[in-house]
Amino acid sequence: MAKRERVMRMSVEQPLWRALTAYRVLTMFYAIGLFSTAYREFPRPGVAVAYFAVMCVWTLATLPRVAGAASCTKRFLTADLTIALAGILLTRVADASSRIEAGGPTLPSIWTAGSVLAFAIKGGWRWAAFASTLVAAANLVERGAPTRDTVHNVLLVWVASIAIGYVVEVARASERTLARALEIEAATRERERLARDIHDSVLQVLAMVQRRGAVLGGEAAELGRMAGEQEVALRTLVSGGLVPVSRVSEDAAFGALVRAVDEPDDDEGPLDLRSLLARYAGARVTLSEPGAPVPLAPATARELADAVGAALDNVRKHVGESARAWILVEDEPDEVIVTVRDEGPGIPEGRLAQAEGEGRLGVALSIRGRLRDIGGSAELISVPGQGTEVELKVPKATRGKATAR
Repeated sequence: MAKRERVMRMSVEQPLWRALTAYRVLTMFYAIGLFSTAYREFPRPGVAVAYFAVMCVWTLATLPRVAGAASCTKRFLTADLTIALAGILLTRVADASSRIEAGGPTLPSIWTAGSVLAFAIKGGWRWAAFASTLVAAANLVERGAPTRDTVHNVLLVWVASIAIGYVVEVARASERTLARALEIEAATRERERLARDIHDSVLQVLAMVQRRGAVLGGEAAELGRMAGEQEVALRTLVSGGLVPVSRVSEDAAFGALVRAVDEPDDDEGPLDLRSLLARYAGARVTLSEPGAPVPLAPATARELADAVGAALDNVRKHVGESARAWILVEDEPDEVIVTVRDEGPGIPEGRLAQAEGEGRLGVALSIRGRLRDIGGSAELISVPGQGTEVELKVPKATRGKATAR
């Protein structure tokens, strides 16, 4: 079945942009409300009314600009901060000196903090420090002297904006790390899947050519030697694999990118595991199965059947073409258990770890890897001189993540 590539953009900043949008609207009404309650105390209320008209139009018209990092450009940030600074400086023109000296609010009041927070979310703590410093300078000019309340408010905006900017930068670094980890995991799973397929086909053929060539001798022996060399090289390749380069968007504010390969949902219904295992039954392989169907998700059923095939390949390879094997299928209430048993000499202790270190991944990937990918488990029980038993367990609830072939 065809697979589809899914591109995900990871960004923890989006909730911050939504919060900033709401903050700007609410603080706009708050600033207008403050002015309305003290309208008669303003010697030049017309200046304030004109400024609030501009602020309202600007705030409502630019709501899409603060919806995300892509639309919040440097030009917009500059214009937004300019309007905020102008409102602070116009306070001395519109309001009475006595109210200003008594600690009265500026015209934009806390709406100014929205401009600073936009700098913090877009560019991190350095941008936040720059914007809050300009706001602090404008407040000091408007007050005429650094009063206790002015210094308190300036420090509050400065510290809060820098802290938010720093948190945003840490979040971006975490996103990139997580994106890298997800891509490595996806690459590892894909590499293991390819390694299983190669082991079940190409490597088995190369190994057979090497053995038969050595028996036939002559030119066939040379061909077998070359096949052996290629087998070693191919095993080294599939056991190493490549790790993709992490994908990060050009603008860090847009978040990290992750490309994942989605397996398509199976449109067909559950498959009867018995029909997939029937092809393995023969004169030397005995299949014992329940009388009723054993339904599993299609991908799960196929991977489980392929794992059984890999176990039988190991029997033919290590015990002999004439070796007998038995397959037992058990349909339990919560899981399906398939046992493959042979009459061989068994596996010496430590041999599986040695084979995996040599790049021989028949058990590690073709059996255990397959079962792990579909949420199951594989257990090997081997007693020297008494054969080997491979027990494969798959929960019925699993949908199967592996590729259906």
